[in-house]
Formats: sequence, C-alpha cells, structure tokens
Amino acid sequence: MANIKSAQKRILVAERNNERNVAFKSSIKTAVKKVLESLKSGEVDTAKENLKQAYKLYDKAVTKGILHKNTAARKKSRLTKKVNA
Repeated sequence: MANIKSAQKRILVAERNNERNVAFKSSIKTAVKKVLESLKSGEVDTAKENLKQAYKLYDKAVTKGILHKNTAARKKSRLTKKVNA
C-alpha cells in the first residue's frame, strides 16, 4: 500500500476506473453476442439492428479511452463481415 496520500487517492481512482471499464467491455461483449445469436437463428434484420448498437458501444468505448481506435475498427470490421456474409 502506498504511503503518500496522493498515491493512495490514485489507487482508489484506478480501481474505480477499472470497474467502469470492465463493465463497459462486458456490455460490448453482450451486444456482440446478440448479433451473433441473431445471425445463427437466421434473423438478418435483427442482426443489422443489433450491429448498430454494437457500433455505438464500440465508438463510445473509443471516445472514453477504454479501447484503442484501431482495436474497435478491427472488431467492427470483423463483425460486419460476418453480418454481410
């Protein structure tokens, strides 16, 4: 444990940010699973709607600094390829 007060505060802030980031990444994974599940069941229209939601979450993660922009672009591209195939 840190001895300096500001370092102790930074530890608390880092823990709080980590919880938020993990929760946000989990919501992204859930959105991606919805897209893949709707593709498995053959509902292309639903998959495209869910894809829009996944796109929105990926873009939001980039602006919040949770994901790198290239990572989000790569994942969005791969997901789009699956929907279009």
